Amino acid sequence: MKSTINEKQLRYMEFIHRETSDRHHTHTEEMYQYDLLRMGDFKAVEEGVRMFSSSLTGHVSDDPLRNYKYLFVASITLACRSAIIGGMDSERAYNISDLYILKMDALKSIDEVKALHADMLSFYTKEMAALDKGKVYSKPVTICIDYIYHHLHEPIRIKNLAGQTGLNESYLSTLFKKETGKSVSSYILSKRMEAAENMLKFSDYTYAEISSILAFSSQSHFARTFKQHTGYTPKKYRNTFFQSTTDT
Repeated sequence: MKSTINEKQLRYMEFIHRETSDRHHTHTEEMYQYDLLRMGDFKAVEEGVRMFSSSLTGHVSDDPLRNYKYLFVASITLACRSAIIGGMDSERAYNISDLYILKMDALKSIDEVKALHADMLSFYTKEMAALDKGKVYSKPVTICIDYIYHHLHEPIRIKNLAGQTGLNESYLSTLFKKETGKSVSSYILSKRMEAAENMLKFSDYTYAEISSILAFSSQSHFARTFKQHTGYTPKKYRNTFFQSTTDT
């Protein structure tokens, strides 16, 4: 497949940056704010705000507002990854990212995008500062948690996780429960329930669609399991807790 950009275009961009004394931030400069965020250091917000408004941040669109929106997405992607590396539950980190991007998409001015970017960095940093830093999972368990997050829409068995980690099924099950406090099946169910709660609160998916998306055998099975987990029927939960994604 032919690339949509070529070497000539890249050389021209390098020429423009050189002639205008324009450049991008170095990788070290770029990552400093995310290292601070990962450690729960609120200097991350100050540094992130400074970097986001810098003329060196990057030019990815001729439309100024769209340019800042693209930069916002790039920034929150790195913030999300840094939070996960620092020990945040991956599903929580991704959900935070998704909600902030939804809010950003509705904004109409650069100042609003900048303000939301600062709020995003502050939120992630506060979450990281509050984390129990003693709760650090081993690599196999981290792999399992990440796999579960990305495969909630399909059946997940211990053999799938064992294949991802290269560990014996019995040993992996024991290790997973030791570190998370839950069996693999209980953990998967709890994450499906968290996802269902978010979908009921923040989307207009039908109950049948949520049941199917989260790989339940039937809508009645989903409804029964959801009530056992939350004390609410899906309908009652949505009626009680539904929020627009544009709510502040």
